[in-house]
Amino acid sequence: MTHSLRGRLLIGLTLMIVSTGIGAGAVVFQWAFDEAIEMQDAILTQIGALALNTRFQNDASTDSGVDAEARVTIEELGDRPSGMPDARSHWILRDGLHVVARDQKPWRFLVRTRPDGSRVAVGQPTEIRDEIARDSAFHTILPFAALAPCLMLVIAIVVWQSLRPMTELAGQLDVRRADDLSRLPLKGTPRELHPFIASINRLLERIQTMMDQQRRFVADAAHELRTPITAISLQAENLSHVELPAESRDRLIALKNGARRTAHLLEQLLALARHDINSPPEDIVTSLDCCAKEVVSDFMPTAMDRGVDLGFAIIEPSRVRGEAAALSSVVHNLIDNALRHTPQGGRVDIGVYHEGARVILQIEDTGPGIPAADLERVFEPFVRGSLPAGDGTGLGLSIVKRIVERLEGSVTLENVPKSGLCVIVSFPDAGEGA
Repeated sequence: MTHSLRGRLLIGLTLMIVSTGIGAGAVVFQWAFDEAIEMQDAILTQIGALALNTRFQNDASTDSGVDAEARVTIEELGDRPSGMPDARSHWILRDGLHVVARDQKPWRFLVRTRPDGSRVAVGQPTEIRDEIARDSAFHTILPFAALAPCLMLVIAIVVWQSLRPMTELAGQLDVRRADDLSRLPLKGTPRELHPFIASINRLLERIQTMMDQQRRFVADAAHELRTPITAISLQAENLSHVELPAESRDRLIALKNGARRTAHLLEQLLALARHDINSPPEDIVTSLDCCAKEVVSDFMPTAMDRGVDLGFAIIEPSRVRGEAAALSSVVHNLIDNALRHTPQGGRVDIGVYHEGARVILQIEDTGPGIPAADLERVFEPFVRGSLPAGDGTGLGLSIVKRIVERLEGSVTLENVPKSGLCVIVSFPDAGEGA
């Protein structure tokens, strides 16, 4: 049995139409057949009424210039049984319509008696009569047979249109962002779908509650862990000023590096939770070019230490909606990733410019790029791709994507041939002319 609701409706309605059509066709065919037979009997009766006032020769039939299907035979039976056995058997019949054998074939005869006692019979072969009746009945049901496919087509269109809201609802869910758990609207949807939509909305509410609890737990855990990690970092820094054996100093360096990575991970977790929980304000407009300049200035010492040429390829005054801290976090994470993957002597070019009604932030490096299979996966939390480098946490791009999408923007990654990775972030332009 098909698992498609549309298929079930079509099959069920088609079977109903076909079975009803066959039943109705059979009834109509039999009714039309009987009506045609009655009409032919009426014609025989009219011819018999004319034959009462006229005498015919037995060897004559009304076939002159008449089609075989319309031909009838008039037989004079006389005032007593005589002649061939068929004629004698016809004479003893009562007045009226009868089906008798003639020449070993069934005939329909009308026998009448004149006032002088003589009798006359008017007949026609049953085979011809049945053929005429079948043709008449067939032409009666022919329109029903032609109407059935048209009716099935109309039903298919109605079923498709009736189930279209379900397809549209599925399309709305497919194009939603992964973090968009807002309620589905009931307005404009068929009432039959309201219980289904209400169930989905309740499920979305439960998922939203669960995710909020998870985010609060992550934020609380990261916040509680910051103090001991900071204390460990301070103690390790104090120990670095103490004379220690070479082996102990190596362990101290590993401890400091681990504490630094853990502190960075906690900061990223706090940033991720903060941007997930807080909704972006709608009335704050920030200069993206100023944020980019500040972040680049902060990274200049790191870039110089690593021997990487960090600078702007193009920068234009650009204003977008969003908090400066959120936009700075986007630029910071992207530049940090670029510097981590760009080898010594490489280059990181930054661009802030307009493209139509959008503001573009572009960061291009000369690193190894990202395998094509990982271009979408690296936006997931803690995913660093199949070629990880450095001591990153795998949260930077996830934070970037969530902030950008909350600001109604988009972010894409492209591998530049013979160069590296190009990150393109697009925001709606909130400038004076926007």
